[in-house]
Amino acid sequence: MAHFVIVGGGLAAGKAVERLRKEGFAGEVTVLAAEPHPPYQRPPLSKGYLEGKEGTDAVILHPSEWYEEGGVDLRTGVSAAALDPADHRVSLDDGTTLSYDALLLATGSSPRRLPLEGADLEGVRTLRTLDDSNALAEQLRGGGKRLVLIGSGWIGMEVAATARTLGNEVTVLERDPVPLAAAIGAEMGAVFRDLHLENGVDLRASVDVEGITGSGHVDGVRVGGEVVPADLVVIGVGAVPNTSLAEEAGIRVEGGILADAALRTDAPDVFAAGDVANAFHPVVQRHLRSEHWDNALKAGSVAARSMLGIAASHNSIPYFYTDQFDLGMELSGYAPLMRDAQLVTRGDVAGREFIAFWFDGVRVVGAMNVNVWDVQDQLKKLIRDATPVTAAALRDESVSLEHLAAS
Repeated sequence: MAHFVIVGGGLAAGKAVERLRKEGFAGEVTVLAAEPHPPYQRPPLSKGYLEGKEGTDAVILHPSEWYEEGGVDLRTGVSAAALDPADHRVSLDDGTTLSYDALLLATGSSPRRLPLEGADLEGVRTLRTLDDSNALAEQLRGGGKRLVLIGSGWIGMEVAATARTLGNEVTVLERDPVPLAAAIGAEMGAVFRDLHLENGVDLRASVDVEGITGSGHVDGVRVGGEVVPADLVVIGVGAVPNTSLAEEAGIRVEGGILADAALRTDAPDVFAAGDVANAFHPVVQRHLRSEHWDNALKAGSVAARSMLGIAASHNSIPYFYTDQFDLGMELSGYAPLMRDAQLVTRGDVAGREFIAFWFDGVRVVGAMNVNVWDVQDQLKKLIRDATPVTAAALRDESVSLEHLAAS
């Protein structure tokens, strides 16, 4: 009987297990989840779960009993220590060894660290895991804390919004002139900047953090010759893919574990999915690594099918969503193509109720709806079909999205 091993405890791992059983795989499945929890998804950790509006049922995909009932050997708190692709064996940190017929690396990523003085003080945190979110929630849910966030990426901005909603003082320190500009450009980043400023966040751009102060416990962050008081500091400056297991096994790594569109690595019977995978995308004809929820959601299923020898391709349009204060947003698009595209908007940008298109002169390569709902299907169709359009038609609200997508 075939034995499949899944290394990881995130969304990609959980979805791979689901797909294996849905496709009728009756062999052995072992899941190695390094954390003491069944596989779970991360988006609520900086939003609803952190705020206390959602429970663990919104985070954990399935309880442990689900794996037992499905004949899956779920091992929590256990990590893979070494991988031998030639011998089809994986060594675990508990001293045991498993043989496998196919193995999925879904090891995710870890928060990027900063070489700052005081970064190891008590009260300086990152947010990546369920336990991280629990520790932050314990501090923030009562309100009244002084939180300083270093970095204004998606995680930082979501934590800032949640913490402010909970009644905390929030300061965001950002090196770039506009938050989120690297992801969505300066003009759209300014929409989120203004949102936070209007909600009482002290957002300071174009600043360099010089160090974190405190004696044992953090009490401030030094920036521009000033110390910003802090009871709690969260560093959110991106993540680094967990590739060491693959690298030490001789699997090719370039900005992530390299994989083809079927999520096969260059090692026999070894696949990669989720944050850690730098997979070839057939639409943009290049490798893409995405840390977003939708990537893990779709990739886990694709990897499972590939492990079973079923033709599969990870070719979906990258998708992301966020909720901050009273702003809800969905974004679909190909980041490499969006970078040089023209930004075209329709609707009320100042009122934060609009659609933004990234237009390459012929077609839409990315689209973001802000507080405009039930339009993602049309936007994705417009992108997927590479429908020829004009900037004027994209701006014109009298031209329906259905008409644009069908042009």
